[in-house]
Amino acid sequence: MKILVATEKPFAAVAVKGIREVIEGAGAELVLLEKYTDKAQLLAAVADVDGIIVRSDIIDAEVMDAAPNLKIVVRAGAGYDNIDLQAATAHGICVMNTPGQNSNAVAELAFGMMVMMARNLYNGTSGTELKGKTLGIHAFGQVGRNVARIAKGFGMDVYAYDPYCPAEAIEAAGVKALATVEELYRTCQYISLHIPATDETKKSINHNLTSLMPKGAMLVNTARKEVIDEEDLVRIMEERPDFRYVTDIAPANASLLAEKFPGRTFATPKKMGAQTAEANINAGIAAAHQSIGYLRDGIDKFRVNK
Repeated sequence: MKILVATEKPFAAVAVKGIREVIEGAGAELVLLEKYTDKAQLLAAVADVDGIIVRSDIIDAEVMDAAPNLKIVVRAGAGYDNIDLQAATAHGICVMNTPGQNSNAVAELAFGMMVMMARNLYNGTSGTELKGKTLGIHAFGQVGRNVARIAKGFGMDVYAYDPYCPAEAIEAAGVKALATVEELYRTCQYISLHIPATDETKKSINHNLTSLMPKGAMLVNTARKEVIDEEDLVRIMEERPDFRYVTDIAPANASLLAEKFPGRTFATPKKMGAQTAEANINAGIAAAHQSIGYLRDGIDKFRVNK
């Protein structure tokens, strides 16, 4: 067995060490392709591998065509829209993610941005507190659950909407389950987004929803930029001087937002939700275990393609 770790943005050295211990400990060979600058390098590296572990690297049909032995691709992280699932299924390749490994890191970043914006970007003026405010969690997966845990520590009143998660499971976590997405936005001053980018969700966070939010609204996006209708975002911020937007994924119109609404919007310079030492290590080692588990024993617990 040969497993390639292909990372344009490399794992931390300690994570690579852990990945190596898992893979070589199972009698497999580890190949590293780090900080590559051209797709041709990736195409050459996959020629004889059985598995690939990636972060945000694009694994498309061209890569799969160049890898006749490839059986599994693991995305070290939760999102997997950088991997062509349809092409993988056509090639008979299993695709997995590593759910939960980055969840706390993303949740902590969401709160870091909330506090920063609530305190007016630390500009010396009087801000507001999170205690006693209503927080709506849009999608109650692993990250959403961690957001809820932290929010309760802040003393926030926490609600959630997720059509794929039973209300009983949400309520069991000490969170109030709401029946519709409109009710979530109408109820909550703060909304934390955790929905994936799908045909159904792209541009779904629009003027119809954001206009429902109470006075002093703040939208927090650590999910994907594609779920935001960016034209509608400009519109709601023009209409409502109280509306604020913070994101871990800079929108296409980030410079326009910063120019038109100074002090009311913030975007990280690159996606940083999973950029902690702990998340880096956890996701990388989980990906190694899952790769070996599938290649050796056919375990596909976290498979995301059919």
